Amino acid sequence: MKQTLYLLRMNTTTPPLTIQPSLLSADEQTFLDDYGYVSLGKILDETQLTAVRIRIQELLESEGEKAGSELLDSPHIRHPKEEGADRLADLVNKGNVFDVFYTHPRVLAGVAHVLTNELKLSSLNYRAALPGKGHQKLHADWHETVAPSDYQVCNTIWLLDDFTKENGATRLVPATHRSGILPQEELKDPYATHPDEILVEAPAGTVVIFNSHTWHGGTDNHTDAPRRSIHSYFCRRSQPQQVDQQRYILPETYARLSEDARWTLGVTQPEATTR
Repeated sequence: MKQTLYLLRMNTTTPPLTIQPSLLSADEQTFLDDYGYVSLGKILDETQLTAVRIRIQELLESEGEKAGSELLDSPHIRHPKEEGADRLADLVNKGNVFDVFYTHPRVLAGVAHVLTNELKLSSLNYRAALPGKGHQKLHADWHETVAPSDYQVCNTIWLLDDFTKENGATRLVPATHRSGILPQEELKDPYATHPDEILVEAPAGTVVIFNSHTWHGGTDNHTDAPRRSIHSYFCRRSQPQQVDQQRYILPETYARLSEDARWTLGVTQPEATTR
């Protein structure tokens, strides 16, 4: 397969970010095009999973009721404090253990396949469906239908636990990104089970990319433990981010990041008073 490189530049002085579409196989690309999602398999190993879980727990304990509060500033999220789920936001600034979630080459290749090379990170958030909770209505992450060549948003789910039918695995309705219909336009009850929906059932460490125009939602967690995941959510560079990365970027975060990572975030050197 001939390899193509997209060279991405923030401006003429910024080193390019090289995205290699060939890091997704032809079959993976076709599956993503046809069904609106694709699993990349297990990307995080057990050492990485343990480190991420430990840091997540530290943040939940330290932030308490303020956890996820950065999403309250976003005009693009209707209900940032979701009942029945733990949330954390702005993980870019909360440890280098989270850097892989928006810099992994295979993930960037998949997102670029949906959004072209004009991508940027919109938000990096944690969501855990709590025991007895977690069910969401089927929804798309965009307010209108778009042409297949004009997708605006793309999400990735990083499984921190095994996803199963019992613990609230995400549901997707394949190929709905190409339907030209929004779920609220067709479904009498968007909370009900859709006859064509599938569940993302896979082991911890797996990463699933899905075109965010595909209908999707969480399901109820019927176990006694949270079902944990991280979402690195991307949009086109012309769109506003869920979390304004330039507003929130800390000097110490900026200093540790590569030029490629800074480009993906869409940030420039912050002032000490940014926040």
